Formats: sequence, structure tokens, C-alpha cells
Amino acid sequence: MVNYIWVGMAVIGIFYAMLTGRMEDVNEALFKSADDAVMLSISLISVLVFWLGLMRIAEVSGLLRKLTKLLRPIVTRFFPDIPPDHPAMGYILSNFTANLFGLGNAATPMGLKAMEQMKKLSGTDEASRSMITFLAINTSSVTLIPTTVIAIRMKYGSAEPTEIVGTTILATLVSTIGALLVDRLFYYRRVRRGKG
Repeated sequence: MVNYIWVGMAVIGIFYAMLTGRMEDVNEALFKSADDAVMLSISLISVLVFWLGLMRIAEVSGLLRKLTKLLRPIVTRFFPDIPPDHPAMGYILSNFTANLFGLGNAATPMGLKAMEQMKKLSGTDEASRSMITFLAINTSSVTLIPTTVIAIRMKYGSAEPTEIVGTTILATLVSTIGALLVDRLFYYRRVRRGKG
């Protein structure tokens, strides 16, 4: 659906530029944006490598394991139908820990593994309660340190690139609590209707 929206916007824009005689501006914008995107991607490599290196140090030093252990009592309450020692729980905790540090790329493979394990656990092709809860929490954008955004702000010369950390934590709290409330609301509605 999103692809159709993008294609529609592009076709309308090009058609409008043809009618108003501004195709030259469109061409210039296209090539300049593509050039900016490539330059930005290359310049982000150093910052992302730095943060990924820090994550690796945290992993090797056992900090991530301790953080995972710290989060386990809280997270197991959100997924009551998953046994605490099941592999799915390990992947869920790893996914949340990576997301907390703004490492979405590192979190994605663990999220996919968590979904795979939860599907095995449910034994059906339908999304289980835990799968829906996991998706809701991930969609709420759990982040404590938005490393990619900090890198972009550094790239564009922000005087205080890390000043968004406080608002990011606040946004994470609000969005995650909101996602959990909506998840529980729909779950209990299904239970009342006898579909839970």
C-alpha cells in the first residue's frame, strides 16, 4: 500500500512539473537528494561503527547480560504465556536491549528469531497473544539512546547533538505505555467475546 502511495505522489509531482514547465527543478532536486543521501550514508558509518563497537564491548564485558537479567522480571510479565527460560524470551530481551540503545539494525534479526520461536510455541499460523504484544512494543519505538539520530545531528553540525536523549526517553515511556494499554484493551475485549 505504501508503495502505491509513493508511486502516486511521484507521478503527480512529475505530471505537475511537466504542466508548469518546472521539470528542470525536479531533475536538479532528484540528483541533489540522491547525492546527499549517499554522502550522509557514508558519513554515518564512523559514528555507527563507534556505537556498535561500544555495544560489542558491553556484550563482551557482560553488561548486556546483566541488563537482560535486570529486565527479565519486568518483561516476563508482558508475556505470561512464554516460559521464562524459553529461547523466545532470550530473543525478546536481546531485541529490547538493542532497541533501548537505538540499534534497530542489530535488533531486527533478534526480533525475527523471537517471532519464529513464538510461532513454534503457539503451534498455529495465527498470531498469538505474545506475538501481538511483542509487535505492539516494537512498533512503539523503544529507545533510550537514539544513536542514529545523534549521528545525523552531529553530521549536520548540531551544537548539542545529544540533547534529544531526554525527550526520547519521555517519548519512549509514553508510546510504550500507550502500546501496552491498547494491547491489553483489545486482548481483554477478545477474552470477553470468548475469542481470547
